[in-house]
Amino acid sequence: MTNPPKTPSLVLTLGLAAFSTSFAGRLTDPLVLVLAQEFGATAQDVALLGAAYTLPFALIQPVLGPVGDALGKQRVMLVALGLTGLMLVACALSPSLGALFVFRALAGAAAGGVMPLALAVMGDRVPMAQRQVAIARLLVLSISGQAAGGFVTGVLEGFIGWRGVTLLCAGLAGAAALVMLLAARRAPPEASTRFSPGLAVERYITLWRTRAAVVCYAAVFVEAIMVFGLFPYIAPILARLDLGGPPEAGLVVGAFGVGGLVYAMLAPRMLARLGQGRMVQAGGMLAALSFCVFAVSPWLALFVAAGLLLGTGFYMIHNSIQTRVTEVAPTARGSATAMHAFSFYCGQSVGVAVFGVVAAGLGLVPTLLACAVGAVALGTWLGVGAGANRK
Repeated sequence: MTNPPKTPSLVLTLGLAAFSTSFAGRLTDPLVLVLAQEFGATAQDVALLGAAYTLPFALIQPVLGPVGDALGKQRVMLVALGLTGLMLVACALSPSLGALFVFRALAGAAAGGVMPLALAVMGDRVPMAQRQVAIARLLVLSISGQAAGGFVTGVLEGFIGWRGVTLLCAGLAGAAALVMLLAARRAPPEASTRFSPGLAVERYITLWRTRAAVVCYAAVFVEAIMVFGLFPYIAPILARLDLGGPPEAGLVVGAFGVGGLVYAMLAPRMLARLGQGRMVQAGGMLAALSFCVFAVSPWLALFVAAGLLLGTGFYMIHNSIQTRVTEVAPTARGSATAMHAFSFYCGQSVGVAVFGVVAAGLGLVPTLLACAVGAVALGTWLGVGAGANRK
């Protein structure tokens, strides 16, 4: 393990990598109409570029986790950053929308080797007593990348075009790779072994037989369904209440990201005063309060405030799960964190459909209230242990 004074440098190195890939993930969101006009496509088709990045990101996890365990986590992260940058350059040079989809998907697959392995490196090199705070600070940079991706793209597109912004994003990935390379040269060399697919499968079988791991994967899957399944329905909710449309919905979703930053700033104090268990329970209650406000509020300001509370409560739970995941399999942390990411992004992928089906059957308000109950139940289940710290 590294000595505590070196932890901030490690967080910054890994955080720059997470920032660059998170930035790339939100790159196309403000460009939908621009790309639709350039390539003669519909906005609905171009909007799928977001999924073209996130779906390969999720699906590559079961492969990259064991590869990181075998060949060295930071080595794999370095290669992943380099490939992400190259694929983004290819995106910027794409002559057609089809080519852009292909290179965007390859960029997402490459980026999948960054954040989950960064969590595993934290588990390897940061003492458990400091780990949750360190991971919370890593989250600040990752969340900032998501927020900056949409904002910076929207501002700069008018000056340098979407291709120029994409090249800038590629440059960020390259710069993060350079920082990681320089840091790796100053650190002791990582151990490596030959990658064995059979051993990788055995490790995953062992993980799924480990109660602590299964609890974490199930929890992160459920929280992703509840929280991210809601997001596409915020604009229709606001429109139904005559409180606005997409711009106002953007404020609510943006407030969610700010809530994550609020959590990251308060995490050291909350952990010191409440401990992880009580903080998780409090996070569930904050999230439940947010869902209740979404169900009954007549004012936009309360919707935005609820978005802020939901972000804070969500990350109180999510960051705690992340920290537990880094300890469920100390000899296979890359595999453990990769399966965590896979579960999380699968939850996001099915969340919209699940939320829509339930809302169609029960109604929107009962569905939101059911999410509130679910948030309290999840926080309580994890907060009292749920076997999460026992194998």
